[in-house]
Amino acid sequence: MRTTLTLDDDVAVQIEALRRKRRLSLKAVVNETLRRGLANAESVNRPSKAFRTRTFDAGTPLLPSIDNVAEALAAAEGERFR
Repeated sequence: MRTTLTLDDDVAVQIEALRRKRRLSLKAVVNETLRRGLANAESVNRPSKAFRTRTFDAGTPLLPSIDNVAEALAAAEGERFR
């Protein structure tokens, strides 16, 4: 099958480097790379289990608020931080 394919610059550079390294035609490198990518894409598209983050109670905060960074630093490091 003949078709026109426009490659992004970064992909074209990688394809050309691979073509030179393996001493293959552009067609051979593109077909081989697409076959590998398509085979990998089938295995990646399986539904995965949802990731859940567990929570825990850390207790009462030592600082009343961290909205004011200067106050938080003063409470944590003392007034000498300035």
